Amino acid sequence: MKYWEQLRSPETRDPRGYIIPADQPDFLTATKFVNALMKAGVVVDRATADFQVAGKRYVAGSYVVKAAQAFRPHLRDMLEPQDHPNDFQYPGGPPKPPYDITGYTLAFQMGVEFDRVLDGFEGPFQKIDGLLKPPAGKVTPGTAGYLLSHRLNDAFTGTTRLLKAGEEVYWLKKEFTADGKTWPAGTIYIPSKPSTAAAVRTLAAELGLSFAGTSVKPQGEAFKLRPVRVGLWDRYGGSQDSGHIRWMFEQAFPTPYELVYAPTLDAGGLNQKYDVLIFPEGGIPGEGGRGGRGGGGGGGGGRGAGAAPAAGAAPQAAGRGGGGGRGGGRGNIPDEYRGQVGNVTLATTGPQLRSFVEGGGTIVAIGGSSGIGSYLGLPLTNALTETVDGATRRLPNTKFYVPGSVLEATVDTTLPIAYGLPPKVDMFYINSPAFRLQKDTGPTHTQPVAWFASAEPLRSGWAWGQQYLNGAVAAAESDVGKGKVYLFGPEITFRGQPHGTFKFLFNAIYLSGAQSVNLQ
Repeated sequence: MKYWEQLRSPETRDPRGYIIPADQPDFLTATKFVNALMKAGVVVDRATADFQVAGKRYVAGSYVVKAAQAFRPHLRDMLEPQDHPNDFQYPGGPPKPPYDITGYTLAFQMGVEFDRVLDGFEGPFQKIDGLLKPPAGKVTPGTAGYLLSHRLNDAFTGTTRLLKAGEEVYWLKKEFTADGKTWPAGTIYIPSKPSTAAAVRTLAAELGLSFAGTSVKPQGEAFKLRPVRVGLWDRYGGSQDSGHIRWMFEQAFPTPYELVYAPTLDAGGLNQKYDVLIFPEGGIPGEGGRGGRGGGGGGGGGRGAGAAPAAGAAPQAAGRGGGGGRGGGRGNIPDEYRGQVGNVTLATTGPQLRSFVEGGGTIVAIGGSSGIGSYLGLPLTNALTETVDGATRRLPNTKFYVPGSVLEATVDTTLPIAYGLPPKVDMFYINSPAFRLQKDTGPTHTQPVAWFASAEPLRSGWAWGQQYLNGAVAAAESDVGKGKVYLFGPEITFRGQPHGTFKFLFNAIYLSGAQSVNLQ
């Protein structure tokens, strides 16, 4: 009977199909996910009417993916967790590094809601031919203005276009009730003026955003947004991590930005040029001049590839080299590129970054670049350490090793940096930094934004020693002088794939230029 129960257990059965509901909070991102499936050859249907499966009702427009098709293995890869074995060189020895990463379930990374259907089912389904355009959004009239959900990633693109067109855009700090509906904190409000109705209708048609007109003007505290001067770190020869954010800014969510290289940072005067500086993995060197990931258990290959350290060795925070990598001598570099040559260093660049944030600027540091927190004296310590003979050292990879996996974190959704995010979010973690928050006795106000609330946060991949992450801070924010520092240990923009954590970045961008106001 035990084996029969295991055979019939929903957790171990393969689904006959998947349903992606059309009434989920960010159906536009779900549509992008479906396009990714179809680009790889997966057949997807769309419901032409409301239907019911396994006792649950679904609305028309929901996507249906049957498992009985040629590309079933790829479909499972995109919707089911990867279960990587505990693979070591010998009992008690170091792990065998994977070729690349071990967990990448795209539906998890993109924050797509879906249901696994274990038994065969039918319904009013029609095959989708060709890639999907965003479903047209709806606009209802309102005399006071329009409300837009913060749950939509594409709302950031809409905000950028509205500000460029001269419209006013606000984020409400408190929940707001109008016309019988309650909107949460973070809701986007666009006051009405003669040009506004046409502007939002255009966005509804082109981006699929839905705007709810309101006859009641919101009252109370809000953030008034303005166009932001964005600086994105890069280095001569390029950075993959910076390049993926460039793709986001140029194609996925068009955002004006400027590349910033070490010589510009070292020259100072940054507040006159930028509101926010973004440092992806490899942008800022870690402790002792090293860069890259160093949360503990890091394989010698940085991203999980390459040879692992010897058994018992303290993992290095090397990644691919921090703060610049290439760029020592100028050699035969053409004149137009010489301003890109050089490395970010804490000795030279660090004081300029401190001056920038104390003067009101915002720093967003991702992955190994989050080591800037230590330089700035923030009350955060490495969560992935142990004490041996009275000395603190990083956990060896025989005890902690997460070479690219998807982990679940809890989010404080009351914070503006987390507006629009759900209470639980899947984050891409690749031997990334994780922190313990110490008592804040200095002038900074440091608080956790996201943390690992379980001894088993693994959702997909391989996480040896994952219990060490229990209670560790994954993301934090700090007040430094007049400015803000946002630290993200996990890779919130990894390869341009984790749409589920993009809001962290775009919220930070718009908050860097926002002004607190009181709507009357």
